[in-house]
Amino acid sequence: MLQFKYLVSLMVLWSALAVANHASATSLNGFNLDQSVLPVDEILRGGPPKDGIPAIDNPIFVSADKMDELHPNDMVLGITDGTHSKAYPIRILNWHEIVNDHLGDMPTLVTYCPLCGSGMIFERTFNDQVLDFGVSGLLYNSDVLLFDRQTDSLWSQIKKQAVTGAQIGLKFEALAVQHTSWERWKNNHPNTQVLSFDTGYSRRYSSNPYDGYEETRSTLFPVKFRSEGFHPKQRVIGIEINGQSKAWPLIELAKANQPVQDSVGGKEVIVHYHEDSQTAWINDSQGEELPSVTLFWFAWAAFHDNTSVYHYIGQ
Repeated sequence: MLQFKYLVSLMVLWSALAVANHASATSLNGFNLDQSVLPVDEILRGGPPKDGIPAIDNPIFVSADKMDELHPNDMVLGITDGTHSKAYPIRILNWHEIVNDHLGDMPTLVTYCPLCGSGMIFERTFNDQVLDFGVSGLLYNSDVLLFDRQTDSLWSQIKKQAVTGAQIGLKFEALAVQHTSWERWKNNHPNTQVLSFDTGYSRRYSSNPYDGYEETRSTLFPVKFRSEGFHPKQRVIGIEINGQSKAWPLIELAKANQPVQDSVGGKEVIVHYHEDSQTAWINDSQGEELPSVTLFWFAWAAFHDNTSVYHYIGQ
């Protein structure tokens, strides 16, 4: 908890400095904010400079049976295409936030925002060009803004699109990913590869720099959202289909104690929840897993003003 209190103090200071110097700013951290699709006065410095949080560009993987550093309950982002499976420990992503990688022959972008608890994986090929991404040090609605190294355009993780620069108009193609425990992922995908703690950087991967953050009701940066009676850090799984969005709080899925049949944007979906590993995922009516995101409630609500929310009402 002391580590988190120290982090809070630093971020409050950084945020105050950012706001104080923001009124006439057309650039932050070296990024040009002209023509931004986001309100410029709501883009804030998170503290570190551009690339101050280093992305992993040359990831090393080991097989599941060679991964000794992970504990069964450690959380990972897991992805599979049916042939290739990979797991990315949250303990590593807390310190790096981005991994430029591949799944088979597909160039992929692994992203994680510790302030929003949001892990998302995207394709990173646009118009036959593979883009490489870094951490800008900027935030919008407390969520990480990425940048592509080819044009220095900023991209919003949760909005899934470029928001400044030459790439405005481009959108990420999200891939199905599970935010789950290492034990569950390994049991379901015994041939998985897992990101090695041999990252090339010296970091205390055994510690969580955000320890204590998830239990507090406060956010480190200004965010507008409606509470709906949920703790701001309550985890939800959310999905967008045909311009409509819906969130299912994990606490409500636990009450249901069975898969929840629902619909979003005219499409039937089935929402699953495994309580022991606190894992939720969403399938369509044919059983195919759909791209979704598990994250804190405040973060989902901040980016989805008109979202529907699932409430368990009993049998």
